Amino acid sequence: MVHDITRAAIVGATGYGGAELIRLLQAHPHTEVTCVLSSSSSGTPLSGSFPHLTNIVELELEAIEPAAVKEKADVVFLATPAGVSAELTPRLLEQGLKVIDLSGDLRLKDGAVYEKWYKRSPASDDMLEQAVYGLSEVYGEKAAGHSVISNPGCFPTATLLGLIPAVRAGWIDPSSIIIDAKTGVSGAGRGIGLGTHYSEINESVKAYKVNAHQHIPEIEQVLGAEAGQEVIVTFTSHLIPMTRGILSTLYAKINGAHGTQEFIDLYRNFYAGRPFVRIRENGIMPATKEVSGSNYCDIGFSVDERTGRVTIVSVIDNMVKGAAGQAIQNLNLMMGWEESTGLHFVPMYP
Repeated sequence: MVHDITRAAIVGATGYGGAELIRLLQAHPHTEVTCVLSSSSSGTPLSGSFPHLTNIVELELEAIEPAAVKEKADVVFLATPAGVSAELTPRLLEQGLKVIDLSGDLRLKDGAVYEKWYKRSPASDDMLEQAVYGLSEVYGEKAAGHSVISNPGCFPTATLLGLIPAVRAGWIDPSSIIIDAKTGVSGAGRGIGLGTHYSEINESVKAYKVNAHQHIPEIEQVLGAEAGQEVIVTFTSHLIPMTRGILSTLYAKINGAHGTQEFIDLYRNFYAGRPFVRIRENGIMPATKEVSGSNYCDIGFSVDERTGRVTIVSVIDNMVKGAAGQAIQNLNLMMGWEESTGLHFVPMYP
């Protein structure tokens, strides 16, 4: 890299994901946000969209022109809706830029599957093949030196970190997996809609996109690769009246006889040396507040000998570990920096 400081551009800087990237990158010792882009708000100050950034980030939002971005940045974060990255990423790569995509456009390796679940045209097969799936704790070594990383979805991050060690060890039956996942409202983005209206969601819990959530094929793709067979899961997402957080409760039939402490030991060995996965003591389950504002994923276990099933509870902050934090973790791995650089945030409590 020519520059001592890596210059970062953020596309989609007026959304929640973009704002969280800016917040976290302000603390990163090797990176500076030099360019913020928005297709709808170009020519206005970023602080006009986010007054909390007044006197902190004095940048004006710019139109998305890859050649112009190249003059100001070395790496581009795409915090964009589905459909944007598929078209924009190849243009950015042509300019010699590195790309970390927070959307779902590059996660699914089969374009036909993407088209079915996202109802959009997929990226090219070459682009899908080129993108590294950035579940940092599991596939982080593939990110080193790579030019394009696809950041996992928020639900898949919590779910896969909670399931992969047991699937890889053969301790659970992949065909028996049931996923009950709950998210805060920020996961829906900053757009205005009846589904996230305060009066509609306050004091209520709602199941949504039942058996139709676009993160289902992402979870199945990764688990299938880990299991060496097709994996089909039952996944139900719920919207709960809080701003941040995901709690993913995972159920699976146990292969053989493994107790709660054995699962704890298996996961502690699997994630040894990975600073952002914390395995709880026997009998203690994690809560979303205990990871809020941080890049941690906390996981707890309970084996039910009566049913022969294990319950795994995995929690993350959907805006950090589920989006911006993991994107910066992937930047660190991409650039060869220490994995936790700029991410040493103690969770906010209470």
